[in-house]
Parts: sequence; structure tokens; C-alpha cells
Amino acid sequence: MVCTAFLINKSIAPHKPNPEKLTSYECGEEPTGNAWMPFNSRFYVIALVFLLFDVEMVFIFPWAIVFGSHEMISSDPRWGWLALTEMFLFLGILILGLAYVWVKGDLDWIKPKPIVPTTDTRVPLSLYEELNKEQSAYAVKKFTPETQLPATATATPTATATAQNPPIRKPMFKPTFKKPGNEQ
Repeated sequence: MVCTAFLINKSIAPHKPNPEKLTSYECGEEPTGNAWMPFNSRFYVIALVFLLFDVEMVFIFPWAIVFGSHEMISSDPRWGWLALTEMFLFLGILILGLAYVWVKGDLDWIKPKPIVPTTDTRVPLSLYEELNKEQSAYAVKKFTPETQLPATATATPTATATAQNPPIRKPMFKPTFKKPGNEQ
């Protein structure tokens, strides 16, 4: 059935691509920059907490209908106590989870203090200090942005031009997107 629906859609639907239809949609603007940019994972945590409490509201609504039904409670008063107990248990579990996330610090957007890793190593601290003193004795080469090209036996005009203007290195990976109809 699914394949039949796709086949009917393919045969009936018009196929008229143009450059606007083939671009990526980014809030109505032309997409710029790289799509592989870093994304803060805290957005994910906030979205999960929002989803959790959004689903909680979906479960609270039917409970409020049952708890507010005077006919059901008047027929047997235990229904009211059962509904109230269930809701306190449900809300208690959710509030306990929220408190855990809060205490763990996952809701803090900016962490108040960095977590310093510790190890239980048997190497004395004086040995690390001695090693750092040894390494400070080594000279650090000064950074120069010009690239040093190896000297060649025969100097050609292109070789001297290359030595004066070093070639611009392209990134190792840069995605290229070709739009149909723009082939050269």
C-alpha cells in the first residue's frame, strides 16, 4: 500500500525544480556558513526537561476530570482518595527527578565552578614540579607565519614567485554544493 501511494504521487505530482526549490531552508533566509557547527548540548537537556513537564500536563488533565467528577466521588468516596494518592505519587516522582537534575547541575547554563579532575596516583608532587622545571629549560621556537620552502638547485621565475607568496592552503574538507543547471 505504501509503495502504491508513492508510485501514484510520483506519477501525478508535477516535477518542476528551480533554484529556489532546491536550496536549503533556513528560516526564510539564504543559508550561510557551515552546517557542521558546534551545538551546545545543554539545549538538549532543557528540551528534555520541557518535554517531561509538557507530558506531565497531558496526564494531569484527565486526572483533574476524574477528581472533579462529583458523580463518581459521590458513588464511592474511595475514588477521590485513590485519584489524589496517584497524582501525588506521580508528581512526587517527577519533582524528585527535577530535583536530581537541579542538584546535579544540568540546569545551570553556566557552570559556577569548573570540575577539576582528581586521580589517586602514587607519584609525588615534587616529581611533577621537577619535570616542569626541566621542560622550562628547553627553548621554544618563535612562531612565524611565513612558510619556509626548501631551496631548489635551479631558480625559476615561478619558484621565486612561489617563495615570495606562499600558496594558500585550502581546508582539508569543505563541502561543495552544486545546483542543477549551473554546470560549467
